[in-house]
Amino acid sequence: MRLSFDLRLPLAALLLAAGLAHASIDVHEFRDQAEEARYRALIEELRCPKCQNTNLAGSDAELASDLKERVYEQVREGRSDAEIRKYLVDRYGDFITYKPPLRAGTFLLWWGPFLLLAGAGLALIARARRKPVRGKPLSPAEHARLQRLLSGQSDVEPKS
Repeated sequence: MRLSFDLRLPLAALLLAAGLAHASIDVHEFRDQAEEARYRALIEELRCPKCQNTNLAGSDAELASDLKERVYEQVREGRSDAEIRKYLVDRYGDFITYKPPLRAGTFLLWWGPFLLLAGAGLALIARARRKPVRGKPLSPAEHARLQRLLSGQSDVEPKS
């Protein structure tokens, strides 16, 4: 059977769309809605180490899938949210959290923008308070020349 041209294009588009629609869907069994809510909150809160600024829930990376599975297993084991976060931070560093803890290594990350803004403000205040630089006073010849220029008289003396 031969398809007409009118049916080939929509059929090709449908096959292409089916190939693009392949996405990973997490199917997990939870004891109750509270456990599922904890899981969802954790994968929304934790950042994918491979994807620069995507949380685990929104990432399709293989690493994110593995981490989602690990979070699921730990939720099912009854570990607390703090224990799960610590487990992931120990392995992937503070980058995995959107809110890194305040400590010596992250001090500039938390306070750097405020310190930079305060420094710029102090520099502007200091500059505004500084007295304008004054040069040496004009000599009598320079003063006379300035007066001639301001009155509209020619500064160039006629040649004889």
